[in-house]
Amino acid sequence: MSHLSFSVKPVLTGEKTVLRPFTADDADTMWEIISDPEVIRFTFPPNDELALERLRSWYASRTEQADRLDLAVTDGATGELVGEVVLFEWDADARSCTFRTLIGPRGRGRGLGVEATALIIGHGFEQLGLHRIQLEVYGDNHRARRVYEKVGFVVEGVRREALVRDGEWIDEVMMAVLDREWAALSATAR
Repeated sequence: MSHLSFSVKPVLTGEKTVLRPFTADDADTMWEIISDPEVIRFTFPPNDELALERLRSWYASRTEQADRLDLAVTDGATGELVGEVVLFEWDADARSCTFRTLIGPRGRGRGLGVEATALIIGHGFEQLGLHRIQLEVYGDNHRARRVYEKVGFVVEGVRREALVRDGEWIDEVMMAVLDREWAALSATAR
């Protein structure tokens, strides 16, 4: 098992998707994706902090970050950018990190999110030597929860009614997958 740094930004290729490092040119498409109503509903509304120029410098600087891995999710057939997958909050001692993803409207409903998630999670365990990958998801984000469960994430806890959206209380669900769980799942998938 190799314990590489997050400073290596790989290209990960699946049957349907290619994950690749970001460039500043991706900012315009990511702005469209971040502005999508479903993305806003389940992440956060874009605001002045995420103005397009800032977004350009953000995506241009992703390859320089040694403590996190941000990869663009592209449609393998067309090369179109459809979203992102991110490993961040790296804890080297605990060999753990947090995962998040967002997939825009043109990348949904075709299994791209599942494959992209599996590709970066597999990279985290098999190449980076991680022990644990965790995430938080809103309780009403059923699409995302199904994706996470498919790739092996297990619910560890629920922060009940942790936030209000449009006058409704929403749970935050904590999920994680461990290296041995991933290895067992990968073995059965072969």
